[in-house]
Amino acid sequence: MSFIPNRSKFRKHQKGRAFNRINKKIDFDQLKFGSVGLKSLDFGRLNSKQIESIRQAVNKVIKKSGRTIIHVFPDTAVSKKPVEVRMGKGKGSVDHWVFKVRPGFLLCEVESSSSVLAIKALENAQTRLPMKTKIIFN
Repeated sequence: MSFIPNRSKFRKHQKGRAFNRINKKIDFDQLKFGSVGLKSLDFGRLNSKQIESIRQAVNKVIKKSGRTIIHVFPDTAVSKKPVEVRMGKGKGSVDHWVFKVRPGFLLCEVESSSSVLAIKALENAQTRLPMKTKIIFN
């Protein structure tokens, strides 16, 4: 499963300056579907490989005893110029896709009959993230 958008309005995005003002209205700050969730505590960027890693880590632990709901999708393109290329000659091509996370955003939820198993799965997923997160309950 690859987390890359099929279409986007613009091919390349600008980085932006006020990183703490993104996603003003947070819909995903409380659990809606699952019994246990993973909430971010600081700003950061999640790329598509990290999101896929979260999904695999959680599914490896809960297997068929529950289900995972992931609320993040990388929709911002990050461009990069090739190695050893001189300055100028325009913006580089798209290298990877990221999701800009702000504190309080619910990254994923786990719906499982066993809450102990769900907590273990999310602890496993926490180690694969580049930011501080916290496990929350209903």
